[in-house]
Amino acid sequence: MPKLNQTLFAALFISLVGATVAGAQSAKEMNQTLDGLFGAHAPYQAFFEKLKKAVAENDKQAVASMVEYPFKARINDKAVTIKDAAHFETDYDKVFTAKVKEAVSKQAYATLFANWQGVMIGDGEVWFNGICNDDACERQTVRIIAVND
Repeated sequence: MPKLNQTLFAALFISLVGATVAGAQSAKEMNQTLDGLFGAHAPYQAFFEKLKKAVAENDKQAVASMVEYPFKARINDKAVTIKDAAHFETDYDKVFTAKVKEAVSKQAYATLFANWQGVMIGDGEVWFNGICNDDACERQTVRIIAVND
């Protein structure tokens, strides 16, 4: 029995160390991930940098221009559909709360999470993805698709 416990402990330790190492990415690795998922990393990297700057400067208009509309948000525990940038700017502080702004400010490009659903900031506070501009989806524009407080 003690041998079994040592083996389980060793397996658990190795898996935890592996998870920690796997979580540490470089910008090059993030580029490769985004290239593999979406065909190109540059639009996503530029979008992320623009978003970080806009949030840091509290530039409501810039952030509003980066959202896909109509946009569903949760404000005061109620589901709200934000129809356009003007409406988003009005409710900006209710959507981009202190928690959301902090997640954006702390996020590094290299440690973003990405999968087929898009790119995630923090623990899911912000998601962004490419939105098709044509029927064949040959051209896309990166936009915020979800904000979760």
